[in-house]
Amino acid sequence: MTLVGIHEENPDLPNTNKLNSKAGLASLLLTVVELVRQLMEAQVIRRMEQQLLSESELDRAALSLQKLEEQVLQLCEIFEIEPASLNVNLGEFGTLLPQPGTYYPGEASNNPSILELLDKLLNIGVVVHGDVDLGLGNLNLIHAKLRLILTSKPI
Repeated sequence: MTLVGIHEENPDLPNTNKLNSKAGLASLLLTVVELVRQLMEAQVIRRMEQQLLSESELDRAALSLQKLEEQVLQLCEIFEIEPASLNVNLGEFGTLLPQPGTYYPGEASNNPSILELLDKLLNIGVVVHGDVDLGLGNLNLIHAKLRLILTSKPI
């Protein structure tokens, strides 16, 4: 069900398909939507294999993922965006999304994509704690204390 890939001729190079200049923001938004869609798909697969989903829940999830993928493809067509160009090569960090057919949740990969790393983090869980001060002119105007638990498991 994977929608995007990387440059066919040389997988080490970023995909350089020409995008419609008006589609810059649309391309970015569709890239984020595709990342989240594939993360949700990985979580559905994990829960399916752990037998945590009923047949009706699995059917609903599969139908929703299929509809979302169709909508992403339709928007790519409207904005004249090549679906393969949604996968960004981040240099040393690898690609944003795995190459089609190369990743299955829970299996190790030699060269993991950002999506694979995020999927593993969600499966394990991570706690982020920090303070953020925003200000100007040497004045702290906003202080934010952050405590975030990021996991795919109920807490």
